[in-house]
Amino acid sequence: MSGGGSTLLAFSPPPSRPQVTAMEPAAAAAGEGQRFKRIPRQAWSGNLELDPLLNENLDQWPHLNELVQCYKADFVKDDGKYGRYESVAPPSFQNQIFEGPDTDIETELQLGNDRHSKPEDATEDDTPSTSGRQIYETEPSASSSKVHCSLSPLPAYEPAFDWENERSLIFGQRVPESLPAISNSGLKITVKVLSLSFQAGLVEPFSGTICLYNRDRREKLSEDFYFHLLPTDMLDSQISLDRRGVFSLDAPSPSVCLLIQLEKAATEEGGVTPSVYSRKEPVHLTDKEKQKLQVWSRIMPYKESFAWAMIPLFEGNHAGGLGDAASPSSPLAPSISGSSSQDSIVDPISKLTLDGKLNHYSSGSSVIVEISNLNKVKESYIEDSLHDPKRKVHKPVKGVLRLEVEKLHDGHNDVDNVSEGGSMANDLKDGDLNNGRCSRSSFDGLRTSLNSSAAAQKYAHHNGKTSSADNGDNFQAFDFRTMTRSEPFSQLFHCLYVYPLTVSLSRKRNLFIRVELRKDDSDIRKPPLEAVHPRERNTMLQKWGHTQIAVGTRMASYHDEVKISLPALLTPQHHLVFTFFHVDLQMKLEAPKPVIVGYSVLPLSTHIQLLSDVSLPILRELVPHYLQESGKERMDYLEDGKTVFRLRLRLCSSLFPVNERIRDFFVEYDRHTLHTSPPWGSELLEAINSLKNVESTALLQFLQPILNMLLHLIGDGGETLQVAAFRAMVNILTRVQQESSDGAERNRFLINYVDFAFDDFGDRQAPVYPGLSTVWGSLARSKAKGYRVGPVYDDVLAMAWFFLELIVKSMGLEQSRLFYHNLPLGEDVPPLQLKEGVFRCIMQLFDCLLTEVHERCKKGLSLAKRLNSTLAFFCYDLLSIIEPRQVFELVSLYMDKFAGVCQSVLHDCKLTFLQIICDHDLFVEMPGRDPSDRNYLSSVLIQEIFLTLDHDDLSQRAKAARILVVLLCKHEFDARYQKSEDKLYIAQLYFPLIGQILDEMPVFYNLNAVEKREVLVVILQIIRNLDDATLIKAWQQSIARTRLFFKLLEECITHFEHNKTGDSMLLGASSRSPEVERPASPKYSERLSPSVNAYLSEASRHEIRGTPENGYMWNRVSPQLSSPNQPYSLREALAQAQSSRIGSTARALRESLHPVLRQKLELWEENLSTAVSLEVLGITDKFSVAAGTRSITTDYAKLDCITSILMGLLSRSQPLAFWKAFLPVVYNIFNLHGATLMARENDRFLKQIAFHLLRLAVFRNDSIRKRAVVGLQILVRNSFNYFKNTTRLRVMLTITLSELMSDVQVTQMKSDGSLEESGEARRLRKSLEEMADVRSKDLLKDCGLPVNALEAAPEGSSDNRWSWVEVKHLSKCLVQALDAGLEHALLGSVVTVDRYAAAEGFYKLAMAYAPVPDLHIMWLLHLCDAHQEMQSWAEAAQCAVGVAGVIMQALVGRNDAVWSKEHVSSLRKICPIVSADVCAEASAAEVEGYGASKLTVDSAVKYLQLANKLFAQAELYHFCASIQELIIPVYKSRRSYGQLAKCHTSLTNIYESILEQEASPIPFIDATYYRVGFYGERFGKLNKKEYVFRELRDVRLGDIMEKLSHIYEAKMDGNHTLHIIPDSRQVNADELQPGVCYLQITAVDPVREDEDLGSRRERIFSLSTGTVRARVFDRFLFDTPFTKNGKTQGGLEDQWKRRTVLQTEGSFPALVNRLLVTKSESLEFSPVENAIGMIETRTAALRNELEEPRSSEGDQLPRLQSLQRILQGSVAVQVNSGVLSVCTAFLSGEPATRLRSQELQQLIAALLEFMAVCKRAIRVHFRLIGEEDQEFHTQLVNGFQSLTAELSHYIPAILSEL
Repeated sequence: MSGGGSTLLAFSPPPSRPQVTAMEPAAAAAGEGQRFKRIPRQAWSGNLELDPLLNENLDQWPHLNELVQCYKADFVKDDGKYGRYESVAPPSFQNQIFEGPDTDIETELQLGNDRHSKPEDATEDDTPSTSGRQIYETEPSASSSKVHCSLSPLPAYEPAFDWENERSLIFGQRVPESLPAISNSGLKITVKVLSLSFQAGLVEPFSGTICLYNRDRREKLSEDFYFHLLPTDMLDSQISLDRRGVFSLDAPSPSVCLLIQLEKAATEEGGVTPSVYSRKEPVHLTDKEKQKLQVWSRIMPYKESFAWAMIPLFEGNHAGGLGDAASPSSPLAPSISGSSSQDSIVDPISKLTLDGKLNHYSSGSSVIVEISNLNKVKESYIEDSLHDPKRKVHKPVKGVLRLEVEKLHDGHNDVDNVSEGGSMANDLKDGDLNNGRCSRSSFDGLRTSLNSSAAAQKYAHHNGKTSSADNGDNFQAFDFRTMTRSEPFSQLFHCLYVYPLTVSLSRKRNLFIRVELRKDDSDIRKPPLEAVHPRERNTMLQKWGHTQIAVGTRMASYHDEVKISLPALLTPQHHLVFTFFHVDLQMKLEAPKPVIVGYSVLPLSTHIQLLSDVSLPILRELVPHYLQESGKERMDYLEDGKTVFRLRLRLCSSLFPVNERIRDFFVEYDRHTLHTSPPWGSELLEAINSLKNVESTALLQFLQPILNMLLHLIGDGGETLQVAAFRAMVNILTRVQQESSDGAERNRFLINYVDFAFDDFGDRQAPVYPGLSTVWGSLARSKAKGYRVGPVYDDVLAMAWFFLELIVKSMGLEQSRLFYHNLPLGEDVPPLQLKEGVFRCIMQLFDCLLTEVHERCKKGLSLAKRLNSTLAFFCYDLLSIIEPRQVFELVSLYMDKFAGVCQSVLHDCKLTFLQIICDHDLFVEMPGRDPSDRNYLSSVLIQEIFLTLDHDDLSQRAKAARILVVLLCKHEFDARYQKSEDKLYIAQLYFPLIGQILDEMPVFYNLNAVEKREVLVVILQIIRNLDDATLIKAWQQSIARTRLFFKLLEECITHFEHNKTGDSMLLGASSRSPEVERPASPKYSERLSPSVNAYLSEASRHEIRGTPENGYMWNRVSPQLSSPNQPYSLREALAQAQSSRIGSTARALRESLHPVLRQKLELWEENLSTAVSLEVLGITDKFSVAAGTRSITTDYAKLDCITSILMGLLSRSQPLAFWKAFLPVVYNIFNLHGATLMARENDRFLKQIAFHLLRLAVFRNDSIRKRAVVGLQILVRNSFNYFKNTTRLRVMLTITLSELMSDVQVTQMKSDGSLEESGEARRLRKSLEEMADVRSKDLLKDCGLPVNALEAAPEGSSDNRWSWVEVKHLSKCLVQALDAGLEHALLGSVVTVDRYAAAEGFYKLAMAYAPVPDLHIMWLLHLCDAHQEMQSWAEAAQCAVGVAGVIMQALVGRNDAVWSKEHVSSLRKICPIVSADVCAEASAAEVEGYGASKLTVDSAVKYLQLANKLFAQAELYHFCASIQELIIPVYKSRRSYGQLAKCHTSLTNIYESILEQEASPIPFIDATYYRVGFYGERFGKLNKKEYVFRELRDVRLGDIMEKLSHIYEAKMDGNHTLHIIPDSRQVNADELQPGVCYLQITAVDPVREDEDLGSRRERIFSLSTGTVRARVFDRFLFDTPFTKNGKTQGGLEDQWKRRTVLQTEGSFPALVNRLLVTKSESLEFSPVENAIGMIETRTAALRNELEEPRSSEGDQLPRLQSLQRILQGSVAVQVNSGVLSVCTAFLSGEPATRLRSQELQQLIAALLEFMAVCKRAIRVHFRLIGEEDQEFHTQLVNGFQSLTAELSHYIPAILSEL
């Protein structure tokens, strides 16, 4: 048991939960010195020490020695063989919050947490701490800019990393076998007899046997378990009923029963008969009878059979199905106590699942069975006859036997052979019990619950006692099927079971038989051997055994079993003696004495078989030497020497092979070993060769000893023997491999042999490996030399794994023996020094095998791949034993053979080889090949993996990428390498990979998305653990290389971007062709590692029931996740998904996941992209710091590495954690590199940063929005710092804002369908205003920045350049732009109706974006188009002029144009918008993509020509002239005379048109003007404002009324109506009716600049058309008559007049159709003044007409017409309202007295002058007319005369005047 501290005894009660490893690391370290662990095995039956017969000295029989050694020696297990891996607990993931513009998950979660935290305090501790935590951590762990990322990308990429699982995917992976169980059954049942009760009372002692019996095949499956039942008053303290029988079963089957046979003391003749127990009516024994029975049973030692029962263990109808909980025939059904013989007694919870493995069933797994159907027997019987149909049914016994039956799990957890536990009684807690599985189990509640619930539940027995299997007191019933199974014997047993069956005699007797074993026949009086197993327990072996009595019968039958231990070596002398006794069953004077009737003798050596039925005669006497033939004649037989005694023998021995050939081999082996055979040893050779022909069961049963002996011969036989033994061994192995059932590549029996049994003769002779390698090596060499080596060679290759593992174990054992005693504690065993010759031999062997792999691989043989893995494991194992550099020689031999990029098959082999070797526990700590080098293996690995990434075969690439990820995960989670220096060392090992990728980027770009992700995650992981020095070195090589480095980081951002749905990715998103994909696992997630998909499909495949033990997780699904109708069986969900063909998208697959799994998947994805973003951010930060000290090579002019990464990060959706870390980094970067980043070269970057900050400023989540505001402030600060002002930044932000407005939804529908401002717009405005908020210190602190972060003081100066005033201005400009955009958007629906508002919207936008020429121009052009649609040509032309003006200003500002400031100011006369301050900014604001490009002379000319065309359409020709004059200098400077000619031609046309306008008799009007007042709530901003509208010249008052009512009626809702105020009086808004909206529309006249507005004359516009002058108006007037006496209508004498003059904001023609009235003044005229004004006006008009110079006499016609019109209106008498009415009103009666004399004089003078002018006009008229107008002239003259006559009444002087 020398195990170096690591021996663990088996009976420690198992822990109640699966342990990760039983040895804590400290213990592990102490045991580290000892590589091999000794595992004691146990004698299988706990009853007796192995038979004394075996304790003799076995040296004279070496083969027996081997055999006993084989069964008794401890197992020797190499602890590290299958890899040792202790992982740390995986990180717990927090939910990452990804906010959209309109979500605020953070706050919701916080509120939710506050709400939950109170009631849930109690349940806090049972929250599973797996990755699926429902408790959201919303508070960031203090994030300073140095510690960006708590989370590493790798664990999030590979969250379900399971080393065991990853290893198992390697081709040819060795799978450990569990400890060879000492009885290999799948199921054990313990039976304990509780009580027996009879109706008549239990008075006498009963005993009985229980065994397993197959009722279909009528065979006994196990030996008998004896029990005794005493009446209570006879209870003996020694015998308690505590003992249990343990029976083993292979598989449950309905035909397996418990056969129970009861016996009692033989009935006394004339005593109480056993029939009292079976009478129908109740019986009460008298006290006397009781006493009699008791006395008799004490006297009578012999038993007779009493009753039997057969209980099926498994119900037939449920053999394979799931029964429901209490089917009526199961013992748990409450109403049934066991009345039917079909009762099944294995508790129903344990009904079998479909695949025949038992469910882990509840811990209270024992069932109490009451058996009431005991069949009473009348006479003795043999077991075979119990089911004989001819037997009549016996009376049932009136009594009940109670048993407790419990089903036990086999010791090792059968779920997936994870554990290495041994048999039931031997649940070893050795270090690898769960082999690392459970160490990760916290990771995934699923696997834990599946694997370990068994282990956890097995022991928690319902009433607290330990599981019965652990009681030493149990009787382990030997399982007879052990002898027929094809598997190696695992323990020592050497027994013979004897069953006397029948004796037929001629007279009736009470007969019983005594059985004994004798060594020789010399004297019958000598005592026999003590070899018979007793029935009582805890007593020694006895000399003989007795059967029951067969009472009063001629044909005695027996069913007893006598178990005899055999001597180690059977000699021909060993024999059995049977003695037949008759006994009287009566009390005479003393107790009855048995009488010998006769004897039978059976020599053993003749009857050794597994099972034999024998018939013997009976002798009267035994004379000495009765066995010898010579004595046979003298013997006297009963019954004439007929064979009347029938018996059955069953041999159960693992020492004595039944097979002849094996026995021969053993014998020859002994001779050879003891040198008793002749030296040539041909018999041994024959015996060895004949082993080939042994049948397989026998071969398997004795496999271990045979192998040991052959190895012994190979180790130290001569060469001939060695070769023969080797060949025989190969042959045997090949047969074992082929003939055993499981079909695995490494046969389980062989594995058990190598892993546990093989101990290299425990120091009793030299180690095996030199001999083995020599024999094999020589065979391989002869093959290589081309000799014929026969089929054995291929067999060796197939079995190479076995030999190589043997060689390795043999070396390892030698190593540990050498150093076992003299190794100081805690030191590692130094490597084994191989002898030169041996190592050379191994090299050659390796080389030969390698060649085989290479050759066969090309032919595509599967053997080659297996052999390849075998060789890899050989190197893997050697690494732990010999000097690693020697192993490196083998590895490099391999690499040379498979150099470079080879064929796909070979390459696959190479990768597998590397995969296996690099999985070595000490991979990280391996040396280099030269002492100076670093890790040799890792360098080979990186080299090869990089090569593979360039391989054409896609599956190879994927595999290579996978290998990398798995290795890094393994290191990441390795408990040994958690210190940062270890992580650094590992990162440096892998760092060269990054170098290689940077050297050949195309290799990387050729990978598909999945592989890119794998490589990127590896790169990030390496960089994450590197120290800054190494990183900086990597950046020092060249600018291009540094740039490539950051290209990789950009790829990271792209590939791990978080998108919520995961549906955009179709299933086959990878570039592989579908057929290569194989039925790969479905892709639940594109972003996570491929193994996650496997994990999820695995998890979905397991039926997840919400039982508390095996998945507490499922019950605690958070409330918002659990949907009641989610099918719990994911199988169905997947099947549905497949059937409905939605299975094609990852989205659908995700939907099919169980909500908890889906939640977990999302959690992992969130964390992955968060980790990647934070990681990249951190690296960028480091980079910027390094760049700040100029210690690396990069493009310092643009710092494109930093800018591109920041852009990549900003443009993707990032979680809250990222935004929190982001600001400090940006702040630092700008601090270090502000000048570079703010420079013109980086405009694009700045613009994007600005864009994203503004985008974030819209977010609903306050944490993000705050940070955006601070980000903007940082930009402003840097702008101050480097430019002293914010002009450029303002332009930049304005541009960005305009871009953002197109993305952000600024309006939302109200319920009534109209639009209103959206939350986004409100938040954006709030953010822009906060930007200029002076109280931003707290904000900075919240965002993790220093309080003085905004102070902008350039190096060395102390003055702070920050100016809040300017920031406020900036903020105001931006808000203005936002509002303009918003207003425009709100018009949305009415743009088509309300053209005025639309135009104004465009105008506001144009003005808001004035600082950015491009945007300014863009909106002006939109406006221009809008006007053209409305046919407002003049306004459209103004827009075009505006555009041209912007361009001209920019050009003049740059001094690179043909124009000068004068030209600009002449343009300003046409279009006042062309102002001065715009130009300064326009030149400052050339942002990339904006500004300079479009501002050229040609574009200016283009827009001037457009304006020219539009003005011409508006017939404002004088504007056209000014514009042409601006175009001409351009053509002049270019000398384009053709164009000049065109210009001048058009000028000619323009001037002619002007002349034409002037000459027209009807004066030319270019437009009509109306004043419109708006009164009413529904007008919104227009309420209580007045506008002047400029309309086309043919628009009359009615038209505009109709047009406006149409527009505004649309805006009214049900409660408002629209009224038009009919007159033009002043409106007092307060007196109007609420709920009504009023429009007041008045025609107005434009006022010329030089006009005297105070003059009382009426203004007839046509009269005042002066010379051609610019028609630019900004003042308008209208006259309103009114009376002061309150009458609505009055005569002229009461009629006053009010003249209103309006001043507009800006002048017409403007950019819009209406301008706001800024000021209105009014004058009042009295009635007289009105009258005088009216007359003067007419006079002036006539005079005007007469005096106007005409160009030539020929031009009479127009003049005549206008003259006629005016005269007709002046002198025709019927015009009562004219001059005459003035006279009647003012010059007659009462009004005349009211006039002041001055007014009177003026009136009379006016009238006289009027008449005089009329007279002149009539004369002129006479001169002009022709014949046709004579009559009209006459009328005029008459009219004039009668008018004069009328007037003379009032003004007598008139007659004299005229």
